[in-house]
Amino acid sequence: MSALKEKLGWRKVPPGGTISEAGSSALYKTGAWRSFKPVIDKAKCTKCLICWIYCPDMAVKRVNDGVEIDYEYCKGCGICAAECPVKAIRMEEE
Repeated sequence: MSALKEKLGWRKVPPGGTISEAGSSALYKTGAWRSFKPVIDKAKCTKCLICWIYCPDMAVKRVNDGVEIDYEYCKGCGICAAECPVKAIRMEEE
């Protein structure tokens, strides 16, 4: 019987949704998923850090002169642009 057709008991099925090691999400660069990317207008940015707070993927990074987007992890959800109080972030098509 092939491995795919073999019925496994519940004890042999590997658990799903587990974190095998701390920090493993850093290995998955998800930036290629997006079709729109956020672009920051540094002249408009007030450095309030609201975009940094709301980013669900921690793709908005704090730097000395405000924030920047880590495009390797940004999925292009647009939450940063929607939450920016001065509209310093716009979404551009890739």
